[in-house]
Amino acid sequence: MKSTEKRPLQILLIIYRSLIIFLLLLGVVLILGTIYASLLRKNPSGSLRTSTSQKVAAEGQTFTGLGPVRVSTADPQPGMAILVVSFMFYPTDRAFSEELTLRVKDLRQIIREYLGSFSVSELRTLSEDILKTELLNRFNNILRLGQIENLYFSEFMVVE
Repeated sequence: MKSTEKRPLQILLIIYRSLIIFLLLLGVVLILGTIYASLLRKNPSGSLRTSTSQKVAAEGQTFTGLGPVRVSTADPQPGMAILVVSFMFYPTDRAFSEELTLRVKDLRQIIREYLGSFSVSELRTLSEDILKTELLNRFNNILRLGQIENLYFSEFMVVE
């Protein structure tokens, strides 16, 4: 009778040990798979997008948030100057990026005040380099968390 009572216990013990060994092997496979996927694979899924965005962030992006600025000239019969300014910035510099976003109205006002002080004839004869230099200096005077290196005009038009 004793041997028949021990037999079900032995079967349960074998099943229990087999399940423990299976769970340990499954855990090892999961850990090794995670290590392989994160460290050893050359091109893990999603890495192309990450490396591209990191490359763009390292190179910088063009800030075009000022949009076209329309300014009345200082003439008795005012003309109109239209200027679209852009410049490079680095999105990884979050503090400076946020400052630029918060200062859009101030930057647009600087353009209005500076261009609005000229007549149509003065704006037509004014060198674009002088205009860029003066606006760049005025922009950088109000920015505290970073500096703009170069300004680009994608459109500069003076209309009588």
